[in-house]
Amino acid sequence: MRRGTFRDETVDYAAVGATQAPDLMQYPPEKSIPAEESWRLGSGEARFRSASEDLLSWVAQKAAGMQLEDIRPASGPAYQGVSFDDEGHPITPSRTQAEQRYDADGTPYVGAGMTVRAHGRVGGHSAEGEYRVIFVVEDKRRVGFGLGTVGDCVVSGEESFMIEWYSNDEVWFTVRAFDSPRAFLYRTIPGLTKRRRKALFTQYLRAISPLYATTTS
Repeated sequence: MRRGTFRDETVDYAAVGATQAPDLMQYPPEKSIPAEESWRLGSGEARFRSASEDLLSWVAQKAAGMQLEDIRPASGPAYQGVSFDDEGHPITPSRTQAEQRYDADGTPYVGAGMTVRAHGRVGGHSAEGEYRVIFVVEDKRRVGFGLGTVGDCVVSGEESFMIEWYSNDEVWFTVRAFDSPRAFLYRTIPGLTKRRRKALFTQYLRAISPLYATTTS
């Protein structure tokens, strides 16, 4: 099915929340490159809770090599995004306003509408830019969020991170994204966008998967 768009002047693309659409890989936003990867993290509630806690405390981004700063909460009511069931029907967001939490270093946990500036390189590719948390999902068996570009990034687009605890007790981590090249080099060499995305996905997995021992900062 096709999707509508949610326009918000704080981000630099139109299809806000599109990483949650079930047909993203078939019908990505115009002129963007879609990507999706899923990894099994293990099984059981303890694994789900641990991975969810890591995800919402920015472990994936920090362990990927990004330095996060200037983290600002939403100035008003935030767009919560839209989730979809297995048949493609929209699901009402699990909560409209999450209580703000902080990690041991005092860094705010992910919150809808929050903006953050990232510095660093991943696999030789720039991760510089300002981003906005588009939506946050915190359900009993599904936790995650979406991150969209605001500006100063080599690509324009969105990525979503989701931890799911399935009925067979398996825990899976799925990252979905769509990127539209903005920097001159990325526009002239399209393959760079895909290589950058692959490098990011690999580092996100290393950060969240129990198979890798990663030190965050």
